[in-house]
Amino acid sequence: MQKLVPEVEHDDLIQCGAGVRAQAVEPNGNLVDDFRIVEAKKMIHVLNAPSPAATASISIGRTIADLVNKNF
Repeated sequence: MQKLVPEVEHDDLIQCGAGVRAQAVEPNGNLVDDFRIVEAKKMIHVLNAPSPAATASISIGRTIADLVNKNF
């Protein structure tokens, strides 16, 4: 962590449990299992990205780039 934020010291950290991530839910109550790309006017939203690996996925990035080229 100090490579990214050198000012952080050991005493700045607090040990705690795992966090909770948000989960998208369909109007009918079903969980959205995977990411979803939604287009809106002048916007592209990546919803429910289940992990940092998914949000950084080259495939998702290409899809978003294609949508940007198409819409903007």
